This record gives sequence, C-alpha cells and structure tokens, in this order.
Amino acid sequence: MARRRDFDGEYYARFYGDDPVHTRDRIAHLASAVHSLAQWWDLPVHSVLDIGAGPGYWRDWYARNAPGVEYVSTDVSEHACATYGHEQRDITQWRPDRRFDLVVCHGVLHYLDARGAEAAIDNIGAAAKGLLYLEAPTATDLDTVVDTEATDMSVTRRAASWYRTRLNRHFEQVGAGIWVARRAGLPLYELERSR
Repeated sequence: MARRRDFDGEYYARFYGDDPVHTRDRIAHLASAVHSLAQWWDLPVHSVLDIGAGPGYWRDWYARNAPGVEYVSTDVSEHACATYGHEQRDITQWRPDRRFDLVVCHGVLHYLDARGAEAAIDNIGAAAKGLLYLEAPTATDLDTVVDTEATDMSVTRRAASWYRTRLNRHFEQVGAGIWVARRAGLPLYELERSR
C-alpha cells in the first residue's frame, strides 16, 4: 500500500481536533446501532476487530457498554498506536489468524490504492465471521455528501461498484454500512438486503 501520509499528530490535530469529522458521541450512536442490529439478528458479538481505530472511539464504546467483549484495535499509524494504544498493523499485508464476530473498518479503504484496497478487503473477509461495519466514501460521496472542510480529501476516488464487486466475494450488503459475512449463514428477509 502506498500511504499518502503518515497519519501523524498533525493529521489527528487537523481531523480530530476542534472540529472533528467524527465525534465520540456520534460514533457512540453508530456503535450502539451496529451492536443492536447484531443482537436483533441473534449474531452474538463476543469479539471485535477494529481496523484503522484512530482515536479509539469504537473501543471506548465497547469498554463502557459491553465490557465482556474482546476488542482488538489496530491502526497503520505509528502515532495512533503510541497515543491510543492500538496494535500497529497494515491490513493490506496482515491477515488475522482468527475470525471476529464484528469487524469495523471505518475510514480506511479510500486511503489505499487499488491493489492495497483489494488485499485489505480479502484480509477483512478472512477475519469476519459475523458482521462488517464499513465506511468508505465513494467518488460520488466525495462530490455530493462529505463536508469538504472537515474531511481529508487526499484519498483515492473510486466507484461504489468497485467496492461492491470485491466485497460481494465475502459479504452480503445489508445497508447503512453493514455487511454480513457469507459464512455467517444469516437468513435475511428479502427487503433487509440492499439488493
């Protein structure tokens, strides 16, 4: 993977400082929703892998709200690992040797070139046994949805179809960033599926 930046202290000050792209409270709402959907579908969440954990907001939510869940947080950034206590891992090269009930990949894939993103998706697919929460803005999102003042725009622009083609090898898209691992065998209603 060719990283466009080091994700150093300057990056964190810019995107998680006074006017962050994601706040602790907003991530708490998101984590609560994802965890609740897993419960709704009777997919127990005993283990979580957080890829690109950044300031650790997902980890903090789990520590407060589901302290019995085993949580592994990783980041490629040396700064994030030293500051927030993650394992330093590059998902383009690292494949976990076990599976997790929930994999969180929030704001990672759009920083990777095509080869790195494809390798990351395959490694994520190997690691997921239940749900994946994925946030990866597409080219259309970058043009029409994201706040360009609060969002790092030095990313790779690619179509949603590019992501779906690769993610569909391992997952079924439910919606709202949630994907179900095919190996989970979850019987979804037709209208619960995104397609």
